[in-house]
Amino acid sequence: MAALAAGCFLPLLAAAPALADEPSQGDTGVQADTGVPAVMTVPEVTTDPVVKPVPEAVKTVKGVKGARAGRIGVLRPGDRGEAVRQLQRRLHDGGFYFGQAHGIYDEQTRYAVWGFHKSRGMVPRGEVGPKTWAALRRSKGLRPLVPQGGADRVEISLTHQLLTIYRDHRPALVTHISTGAEVHYCEKGHCGNAVTPVGDFRVTRKAPGWTTSRLGSMFNSLYFVGGIAMHGSTEVPLRPASHGCVRMPLSTSVRVYNMVKEGEPVYVRGQI
Repeated sequence: MAALAAGCFLPLLAAAPALADEPSQGDTGVQADTGVPAVMTVPEVTTDPVVKPVPEAVKTVKGVKGARAGRIGVLRPGDRGEAVRQLQRRLHDGGFYFGQAHGIYDEQTRYAVWGFHKSRGMVPRGEVGPKTWAALRRSKGLRPLVPQGGADRVEISLTHQLLTIYRDHRPALVTHISTGAEVHYCEKGHCGNAVTPVGDFRVTRKAPGWTTSRLGSMFNSLYFVGGIAMHGSTEVPLRPASHGCVRMPLSTSVRVYNMVKEGEPVYVRGQI
C-alpha cells in the first residue's frame, strides 16, 4: 500500500476516463491529495469558496411558467428565483443539498444536481429540465452497495462516482465525488498508482480543517486506508482524477466530517 498512501493529486491526464460530456467549470488540473499531513492554521470553511457570485442583472429564472415543479422550465447555473428554491428544497429532502434554499443556482447547487443525476442513472449535467423534475418526484434511487452492511456506514461507488452515508440503514447524504484516476504517476520524486482500493474498511483517523503535504492540501480528511482519505477539495470534476483519495465538494465535506465517526465502516465497490 506504500504507493497508495503517498497522496491523491495528479496533473491533468488525458488518459483519465470521462464520466460525462459536461466538464467541471474551472477544472484546470488535479489538486493534490496528501499522505501524512501537517496541520495548517486555516479558518474552517462552511461554504464552497470557489462559488462565483451571480451577476446582479440576472433577476429571474429562465423558462419558469408556473409555481409547481411540473410546470417549471429548464434551470441552469446562474439562474435565480422561486423555481431554484423549489429545486434546492427537493434536493435537500433527498439528502443531496445542505445549504440554504436561497434561490441562487450556485456551484453547491450544481454539485447537488450532479449527485442526484448520477444516483438516478442519468448523465450528470448542470441543466435541470423536465426529466430531472420528474425524477425528483420519484423516490427510487440506486440500490445499496452492501445491503447487509452496518446500520451506520459509508458506501463509495467507483462506478457511479457517488458517496452515500447511511444512518439506521437509510441514505442520509449522497454526494458527487471524484476518486483515483487509475493511472501510474511520478511526481516530485515519488511514483505510484492512482487507485482508490476496493474493499471493506473503517475510518481510522480524522484530520479537521486544512492539512498539507508535498503533494498539496485536503480539507476535513477522514482516512480509511493508509494515507487515502475522503476529503473536501476545491476541484471535484466529472471524472476520476485523484491519486486515490475520495474528493468531495468543500461544503459537503463539512457535513460529512461531522456525521462520520472514527471506526465507522467504509465500503468501496465498483470500477471506473
